[in-house]
Amino acid sequence: MSRICQLTGKHPVTGNMRSHSLIATRRRWDVNLHTYKVTIDGKVYKIRLSARAHRTLNKSLKQD
Repeated sequence: MSRICQLTGKHPVTGNMRSHSLIATRRRWDVNLHTYKVTIDGKVYKIRLSARAHRTLNKSLKQD
């Protein structure tokens, strides 16, 4: 499974890890993904969302 949020499209970011001597080695920052059950038009779907997208979705649903 790819590590991509199905709602926002967030994906892993790559960069350098820097030691005390400034040696650069490659690393990646993964997205904080979780599997959630979402009901859309009375049908339950399992989707992989980032934690931030889930919080934003809950926040927008509470305001309605």
